[in-house]
Amino acid sequence: MESNAAARDMVSVVERMLTEGFAGGRLDVVDELCAPDVVEHQFGLAGVGAEAIAKVRDGMHVVHTAFPDLRFTVEDWSVSGDIVWVRAEGVATSTGPFLGPPTGKPVSFTVIDVARIRDGRIVEHWGIPDRFEILVRLGRISVPDAA
Repeated sequence: MESNAAARDMVSVVERMLTEGFAGGRLDVVDELCAPDVVEHQFGLAGVGAEAIAKVRDGMHVVHTAFPDLRFTVEDWSVSGDIVWVRAEGVATSTGPFLGPPTGKPVSFTVIDVARIRDGRIVEHWGIPDRFEILVRLGRISVPDAA
């Protein structure tokens, strides 16, 4: 069982990727927090090593450009061995292109991240941003009324 301090250190790796990278636009945080041979499973960013790192950096750039005021708050987390689960809530305003032109609308959405951490670095990652929620909040799609 991980000590609370060790577990919190693992959570902070994922939290920094969200806050400094995706929200803050610091693409270099990927090199600091991901192992050179990282395995990325997230849809649209999947790859291994340098390919994965390049795709994650590109994803960070797209998100930060679309939502430069993006802020994340880690709401829940859990650690088991070398795996950390994080549920974070993001809030932002659509001022750049994201799956279409900017709308100026506020958005909020949930992200679930699962990462394998070794020696303070992500060696494997699964990310599940709620893109459906983002699309609804941007007005790109509507949710049918419940019957």
